[in-house]
Amino acid sequence: MVSDRKASEEARVAAAESRTVSGPLVGSLGTTRPSETKGSPVRPKSDLAHLVLRFLCMATSVTALSFMITAREASTVSIYGFQLPVYSKWSYSRSFEYLVGVSAAVAAHSFLQLLISASRLLRKSPVIPSRNHAWLILAGDQVFAYALMSAGSAASGVTNLNRTGIRHTALPNFCKPLQSFCDHVAISIAFTFFSCILLATSAVQDVIWLSKN
Repeated sequence: MVSDRKASEEARVAAAESRTVSGPLVGSLGTTRPSETKGSPVRPKSDLAHLVLRFLCMATSVTALSFMITAREASTVSIYGFQLPVYSKWSYSRSFEYLVGVSAAVAAHSFLQLLISASRLLRKSPVIPSRNHAWLILAGDQVFAYALMSAGSAASGVTNLNRTGIRHTALPNFCKPLQSFCDHVAISIAFTFFSCILLATSAVQDVIWLSKN
């Protein structure tokens, strides 16, 4: 009986010691969690940068679109001494129509991504929730970036032809009588390439996120 009492008392003492030891251990384990979350404030900065890129890309695409669809002008041009009336409009060129279509698609894509990113940021959730979402955004950014590059290049060729004319022919520099039209087109092309650079930057940011997650 005495041995049983001693055994029970020893068991109680051991249990009490285990409780006192487990308390500091739990506390030490609990203190490791804040250290693990030290990198969490970095995520809102990258999410904010993602949001700013989407806004800038939408703004530049809308600017390129607005300048191109307002490119129209009427004037007169001299060919072989004859004064001929000319009227230029963006819809007369397939290259300019292609630029308008691509810019509108990029503006819609950027606006949609901006709404999704802003809603996630307001809910304090990650802007990119999963790798599949990141791959989808990366693919979309690359497709639209290449489309902007091709549209800007095609429109640049037509604009350069309007400014230089055609050698060994009587076709003049159409941008002299149509200065406003050519200026609108040039500004639109410049913002188109700027949108392409922003989308490429966003794609690089997506690759960085994929490499870290």
